[in-house]
Amino acid sequence: MPLETAPFGHLPNGKPVQLHTLSNRHGMRVNVAEYGLIVTQLEVPDRHGASANVVLGFEHLERYLAGHPHFGAIAGRVANRIAHAQFTLDGQTYPLAQNHGPHHLHGGVRAFDKQLWSARPDSRPDAAAALAFSYTSPHGEEGYPGNLSVTVVYTLTEANELRLDFTATTDRPTPVNLTNHSYFNLAGAGDILGHELWLAADYYTPTDRELIPTGEIRRVKGTPLDFTQPAPIGARYQQTGLTPPGYDHNFVLASGAQAPVLAACVVHAQSGRVLEVLTTEPGIQLYTANGLDGSIVGTGGVPYPRYAGLCLETQHFPDSVHHPHFPSIVLRPGDSYRTTTVFKFSTR
Repeated sequence: MPLETAPFGHLPNGKPVQLHTLSNRHGMRVNVAEYGLIVTQLEVPDRHGASANVVLGFEHLERYLAGHPHFGAIAGRVANRIAHAQFTLDGQTYPLAQNHGPHHLHGGVRAFDKQLWSARPDSRPDAAAALAFSYTSPHGEEGYPGNLSVTVVYTLTEANELRLDFTATTDRPTPVNLTNHSYFNLAGAGDILGHELWLAADYYTPTDRELIPTGEIRRVKGTPLDFTQPAPIGARYQQTGLTPPGYDHNFVLASGAQAPVLAACVVHAQSGRVLEVLTTEPGIQLYTANGLDGSIVGTGGVPYPRYAGLCLETQHFPDSVHHPHFPSIVLRPGDSYRTTTVFKFSTR
């Protein structure tokens, strides 16, 4: 069956959570939970047709409810960081939750990754299966203004593409920046330091020690962040200056695309699996799971050590609300927020 639904457990308030499975004729399967729109499992065949789960996650809802580093979830209302957990819009200052030191991260304490979304079947061209998930974020939630109505359509195609179409409308001006926060490991286990990465990015946005953008847009050439030619992720990860070492950087893509364009390509030579990321967004955050330490035990009872996965979070730039020269994330009444990201899998 291209689309199956099964119980996934209950929230503390007793509300049931469903787990939806999308599958195609080529052996690709995607499990998406209504809680947080979490991609709990993503099975992809290798060059020999053997499938493996290529995302980090858990098998049970209770483990997600206990807390986790945004495995597979939708981050919002504003993904990534907002400095000093506040912003000013149209002359009014809005305080937000401080959940990353003195700063605001991925929408706050009870953000989109911790909400129950409603699901309905959807139809899309070339879809093996598609589901539309909706959530209305009320005015004042996590400090943000406006009632924000959000829909995210998950489509699995017969071309082994997982497509995410985001739309949103608001009744008051508000910032919006949504992304999927899946941690990928094309080997299905171990670390990702041997994965080869290419990025369509000549520039990045430097940050201070607390990972807040300075406002500068700097060339990657001559730095450990230069992936304009394919390179192993582990080749220069110890030279980025982060502690622990690794990547947690926003890269600048060609902006303004109306249709998804190629932003990143990841290759795992041993399995032959290839992940291409296409997006309409102007930025992509590379995060190499520097914060994991083996204490989290995931699907199949496997501990997740440092560098167990990599995130490619398509997005507008972090802290855009404080940098007018960054692409704006302000959505106003009468306008529609629309972005698309495609995770395309193949083998070589």
